[in-house]
Amino acid sequence: MADSFDVIVIGSGPGGYVTAIRASQLGLKTAIVEREALGGICLNWGCIPTKALLKSGEVYEQLGHLEAYGLAVQGRSYDFSKVIERSRAVAKQLSSGVAFLMKKHKIEVVDGTARLEKGQGAPTVVVDLKAGGSRKLTAKSVILATGARARTIPAVGLAPDGDRIWTYREALVPKAAPKTLLVVGSGAIGIEFASFYRALGSEVTVIEALPRIVPVEDEEVSKAAQKAFEKRGIKFRIGAKVTKLARAKTGVTLDLEAGGKAETLTADVAIVAVGIDGNVENLGLEALGVKVDRGHVVTDPHGATNVPGLYAIGDVAGPPWLAHKASHEGVHCVEHIAGLPSSNLTSPVPGCTYAQPQIASVGLTEAQARDKGLDVKVGRFPFRVNGKAIASGEVEGFVKTVFDGKTGALLGAHMIGAEVTEMVQGFALAITMEATEAELQATIYPHPTMSEAMHEASLDAFGRVLHI
Repeated sequence: MADSFDVIVIGSGPGGYVTAIRASQLGLKTAIVEREALGGICLNWGCIPTKALLKSGEVYEQLGHLEAYGLAVQGRSYDFSKVIERSRAVAKQLSSGVAFLMKKHKIEVVDGTARLEKGQGAPTVVVDLKAGGSRKLTAKSVILATGARARTIPAVGLAPDGDRIWTYREALVPKAAPKTLLVVGSGAIGIEFASFYRALGSEVTVIEALPRIVPVEDEEVSKAAQKAFEKRGIKFRIGAKVTKLARAKTGVTLDLEAGGKAETLTADVAIVAVGIDGNVENLGLEALGVKVDRGHVVTDPHGATNVPGLYAIGDVAGPPWLAHKASHEGVHCVEHIAGLPSSNLTSPVPGCTYAQPQIASVGLTEAQARDKGLDVKVGRFPFRVNGKAIASGEVEGFVKTVFDGKTGALLGAHMIGAEVTEMVQGFALAITMEATEAELQATIYPHPTMSEAMHEASLDAFGRVLHI
């Protein structure tokens, strides 16, 4: 006899566990299935532990610039094992926090690996339990929140070997920081690891196949980011195709082609950060006839698949592959299941890269806006003339705004500099509320703050900038 629920969520990352909590709040009897640790990749092997590492790297790097603040210390050093230990402790704390939330909301946690079988309504969930044996669960609605994993390309050696060729998982728990490091891919994951290991003194080279780094960002931000990272000593090979990555006697060798020329790089270790693939395998999707396209489950705007009663949210449902997008989708999906009016799924999704300097953006880039044929007005304001930035010694970077000149609508915002990941939500809120330049310009920003640059960039787009 199968155990019956209203909703079963498969996967407990930020998409899955938030979905389960919202389902419980709506009075739905809910179960969540997790094969590894509560919190999924984000809390255990992604968003959270990487930020802990980056903070350690940031503090260590700042210790090398104390003179600028009139301070001094006698030498500096780090204990790499303790840096890693702190990162793992942070991840464990938050995973335990998710367990508390599941208990608080009376959500049944089923530890094991799930697969789907044909049911009378929604698919039946069969769980191979960690403790042994199996368990059948049925529900009116089943939500896939199985996430994604690092993409590998074994044909050219872009696959982890557990020793010298890493994905993000291996890069989070090495025994020592490599003296030399190659990072393949300059998206958020690659750049964050490059930033962390460079902060600890590793010689880092980033290889990117596209013409610029952090290629999803506005072109001006990409250029400024490369300049800032090069200033920190990170090297780049741009427009470079990796033809082979292999272990060597004492490290790794990487063959690449760029500008019609071949080159071979060597290092102690390589990190593969060339994207992610949705976890669609071994779930029984093929037997059920679930539509899958290029590694992600195809859904409608409410997360419904082509199979009645089966939904998918987050990374497994396609890009953008971001934790906050997964949570938002999950809440929308379960509210739709409960028959509530649909929440806004058209809200723009902010993107953040937590390197030094940080990068944050939301909405259209300037190029995307122009491609739409819009009357584009662009504003910019550099942190080098922002009072708080000068006082903090954090003058690198700028804020860029993109408006529709005819309607005044804010189309996008792009930022690089200290703590911009904490500021971008202001622009995200403005776009969600369909704010125009009038509202942004009329808003009072506190002084002195870095956020004043947001105000000035909005003013600048319409020729009203005050402090330049």
